[in-house]
Amino acid sequence: MDTSCRTTQIDAPLDDDRAQDIAAALKALADPTRVKLMHRIASAGPDGVCVCELTAPLGISQPSVSYHLRILRDAGVVGSRREGTFAYYSARGEALHALSDLLVGREAVAAW
Repeated sequence: MDTSCRTTQIDAPLDDDRAQDIAAALKALADPTRVKLMHRIASAGPDGVCVCELTAPLGISQPSVSYHLRILRDAGVVGSRREGTFAYYSARGEALHALSDLLVGREAVAAW
């Protein structure tokens, strides 16, 4: 038996804070409704999508949409902006890139 294990590690280990942030994002995305919301939001482009445009396509009420959006926002994967009485949500590219980098084996370097 060869006792000279030499695994090459390309990236530095994640620090505790980064690991917590990524785990929170993955936990937020581990729900089918939030995956559907994330898909609609990411497909909307950089200007985002109004909350009012998310209820009908997903077949859920506005309070339910708001609940799920809060979870995604708190996890850092979406951002929001107000225009009058309307709230627009957009994907936070840096957070999604960090998740992508983690899943494909590259260092998650994006600022959360």
